[in-house]
Amino acid sequence: MTRKRLSMLLIAAAFIALAATGCGNKTNTNTNVPAPAPAPSTGTGTTNNTGNTTTTTTTATAESVYKAQCVGCHAANLSGGVGPNLQKVGGKLTTAQITTQIQNGGGGMPAFKGTLTADEITNLTNWLASKK
Repeated sequence: MTRKRLSMLLIAAAFIALAATGCGNKTNTNTNVPAPAPAPSTGTGTTNNTGNTTTTTTTATAESVYKAQCVGCHAANLSGGVGPNLQKVGGKLTTAQITTQIQNGGGGMPAFKGTLTADEITNLTNWLASKK
C-alpha cells in the first residue's frame, strides 16, 4: 500500500472515530459528581403574578448544555464541522423546528429527548433561536 493511500485510510478512520464518539455523549457513568451551582441569569424574563421575574432563557445554562453536548459536532463557535453551522440557525428554523431537532435528532444527529431535561431543551432551543 502506498503512503498516500495509507495516510488517507488513517484520516478516514480518525474521522469516523471522531464522528462516532463526538456527538451525543449520552452516558454519565460518574454518579458522584455534585450538581453544578446555578448559573447567573443573563436571559430574558417574564413577570409572574407575584411580581417576581422568572427566567425563561438562561444563556449561561444553554451555553453550558451546548458545551457539554453539542460542541463536538457543531464547534465552540457554532460554525459546524461534523454537524451543520448553527451561527444563524434562528433565522432558518422556527423554535418548534429547533426543539424537534434537539429532541428527536435526525440527519446524523442523535436524539437528546432522553438525555436532556425539558428545561435544558427549552433553554438550548431559545438560545439557538436567538442566533440570527
